[in-house]
Amino acid sequence: MGQKTRPTGFRVGITEPHRSKWYANKKNFGDLLVEDHKIRSFIKAKNNNAAIARVDIERTRDSVVVHLHSAKPGVLIGSKGQNVDRVKAELEDLTGRRMDVKIVELSNPNRNAVLVAEDLAGQLERRGSFRRAIKRTMDSVMESGVLGVKMELAGRLGGSEMSRREKASRGSIPLSTLRRHIDYGFAQAKTAQGIIGVKVWIDLGDYSEETNGVDAQAGQAPQAAKRAYKR
Repeated sequence: MGQKTRPTGFRVGITEPHRSKWYANKKNFGDLLVEDHKIRSFIKAKNNNAAIARVDIERTRDSVVVHLHSAKPGVLIGSKGQNVDRVKAELEDLTGRRMDVKIVELSNPNRNAVLVAEDLAGQLERRGSFRRAIKRTMDSVMESGVLGVKMELAGRLGGSEMSRREKASRGSIPLSTLRRHIDYGFAQAKTAQGIIGVKVWIDLGDYSEETNGVDAQAGQAPQAAKRAYKR
């Protein structure tokens, strides 16, 4: 048997909150689930330069609230909030519902596995050395105060004819410890030789320490949002 449980899904409902917060009966559940997937795919495709790490969706009887967790809130907001209005109008055209968009700032992108994976994939797409890219990325992640990081690349690394898998890790990554906050991210690097898969695991410490307002080893506030913008 394989042992490839997604760390965030393994913890949802125990220590991790749900990414979609709404209730529906059996008749409407499937349609709303597909709609959530369309919203997330549309936002990521249209705003790939905004460093969006997570999209949370809340539904009420009258409207849908979309929380965009981004390391570059200024790119999403735009001049006088024009980009937010544009995203809101496009989502309303896509779903036919009244939408409300909130932007949440991430203070340190090096502590988010999704953003780290996308940055590493971008370095590979620019034809950088994968070994040098892994080392540089791991150094920056460990300097941000995390307890451990693990990376895995799979594909035609270095343009070789045969695909292979490269792994690297530093510090601790206790994937089976539910009280530990293990962030997971996945991205794809579309190179001329083919697609390279990038997986990243980051150990952010115990959830109890984050709840008390102190991140393990860093002695700083957790990476939760500092400011929220609403249009």
